[in-house]
Amino acid sequence: MSDLLITHVDVLTADGIKKNHAIAIDNGYITSILSVEEASTLKSSAKEVLNGKGQLAAPGLINTHTHIAMGLFRNYADDLELMEWLETAIWPTEAKLNDNYVKYGTQLGIAEMLRSGTTTFSDMYFFMNTTAEVVKETGIRAVLSRGLAGVSPTADQALVENADLFRTWHGFDNDRIKVLLGPHAPYTCPDAYLEKVIALSHDLNAGIHMHLSETKGEVENVVKATGKTPIAHMHELGLFWNTTLAAHCVHVTDEDMDIMAEHNVAVAHNPQSNLKLASGIAPIPEMISKGITVGLGTDGSASNNNADMLEEVRLAATLHKARLYDPKAIPAQVAWNMGTVEGAKALGYHDLGILAEGYRADIVLYDVSGMHWMPRYNDLAALVYSANSADANTTIVAGKVLMKDRELLTIDEEKLRAEIKKAEQFFVS
Repeated sequence: MSDLLITHVDVLTADGIKKNHAIAIDNGYITSILSVEEASTLKSSAKEVLNGKGQLAAPGLINTHTHIAMGLFRNYADDLELMEWLETAIWPTEAKLNDNYVKYGTQLGIAEMLRSGTTTFSDMYFFMNTTAEVVKETGIRAVLSRGLAGVSPTADQALVENADLFRTWHGFDNDRIKVLLGPHAPYTCPDAYLEKVIALSHDLNAGIHMHLSETKGEVENVVKATGKTPIAHMHELGLFWNTTLAAHCVHVTDEDMDIMAEHNVAVAHNPQSNLKLASGIAPIPEMISKGITVGLGTDGSASNNNADMLEEVRLAATLHKARLYDPKAIPAQVAWNMGTVEGAKALGYHDLGILAEGYRADIVLYDVSGMHWMPRYNDLAALVYSANSADANTTIVAGKVLMKDRELLTIDEEKLRAEIKKAEQFFVS
């Protein structure tokens, strides 16, 4: 017996496309990928059957770096460099946030992600217990970090909140929710505070999610203060003893990358955000060549325009070709892996991001009837270079259907729209 059986669907596997196949799912995992003839005997016993005709089944996209409730501030302030954007627009506005606004800002981001084929996100923000509750209710997969700023008057309380978040939610629903510690960045976390974060990470055996080497200014300031780059300085402090997810890493040296490779520091690459905020272009092909795990993120929704991971995959594939004047710099397969299985590894999942027996059933069914899919020579290349997020027709997380035929099943969109309009009026008043 299967919980869910998807029939008559083309399946993107690590070995290529399996045409007109079926996917059997039980208890949140893929139990088999088989021909429709083989699957015919399972139909009568399956709890739910989806007809995937005219669709391509692919692993759900994995967004390794977000501040999801910041979708409330989308287009609130644009065309600024990072520090001006933060100091003059975002931080003053964030001071008005409360649990209620974060609840609906989080729902907004999750609705976008489910609609655009993203099934997992890694978030660093405030009011994270509220975020966890929304994740629980909506069914998406998430890795959550309470943002920690040592320069804040609530710095010590934030550490307590991150520890409580870890103890309450880490491992929830068979690791559908995980928790990391979230020191924001070197410019908001003095060394004395980072030492507290590192001590807590040892106490809890918790990994760390942190912005590192995002801008030239950040790197220059840390070098001036310590004589070392941010990566080298964090290494000296002992930050990299456990799982570390480093967001951005735009301005890194060869020595930095050697440290990251040696200590399994994974990178959340945010190409669109880095371009929009004029932060620069990370040396991703060089990182990959050194064996560093690289996932993709949208860094938003605020600094990005949306939570569309297909755009990030496409940009990752094309941006580095242009930077290196090399059409093979990041091939389509590598870019797709960054958005799926490599992103999963960056978040500590080793049975996610591939459609295969024994892997977690986080699956998106893409409608391939659009003219932009024709002719269908190579569906993987089409996903990377031609598809758009509106092609996502059905989204499944942990074997549960969260969007079917483009209808969200766990979010009341009408109520959400009304709440976002209220928030808009509040933040501009």
